[in-house]
Amino acid sequence: MRHLPYFCRGQVVRGFGRGSKQLGIPTANFPEQVVDNLPADVSTGICYGWASVGSGDVHKTVVSIGWNPYYKNTKKSMETHIMHTFKEDFYGEILNVAIVGYLTPEKNFDSLDSLISAIQGDTEEAKKRLELPEHLKLKEDNFFPVPKSKIMNGH
Repeated sequence: MRHLPYFCRGQVVRGFGRGSKQLGIPTANFPEQVVDNLPADVSTGICYGWASVGSGDVHKTVVSIGWNPYYKNTKKSMETHIMHTFKEDFYGEILNVAIVGYLTPEKNFDSLDSLISAIQGDTEEAKKRLELPEHLKLKEDNFFPVPKSKIMNGH
C-alpha cells in the first residue's frame, strides 16, 4: 500500500452491532462515504495505526477494511478497534485514524471462536509494531487535534 500512512476522519456511525455484542471487541465505524473514498490501493484486510475521538487522546488501533467474509457483508466497511476502554459510546463524534501499517489480508473463518482468536492475535501484533520508532512518531502527528488539557498559555 503506497499511501501509508493514510489519514482519514469522519463521524462515528452505528455499525452492524457485532463488535461489542458478539465479539467482545468494540469497534467504531466510519460512514460509507469515508470507506468509498479510500485510495484504490488500500488493500482489504487488517491494518494498524493510531486513532482519537474528537480532540481526545491518541490510542493504538487495529482497523478492519473489507467485506467481513465471515458475516458475508454486501457493503465494504471500515471498522476501527481502539485499544482503550471508553466509558460510553461516542456515536456522532469525529473519529481520526492514521493507518500506518498492514498486517494480514481479509479471510474467512470457520467459527466465531477462530475469528475472535485471529482478532486478538492481530491486536497483540499491532501493539508490538506500534512501539517501533517509525510508528510511534506518528502518534504525535499534527493530524490529531490537540486535547484541551494539553493546551498551555493559549498555545
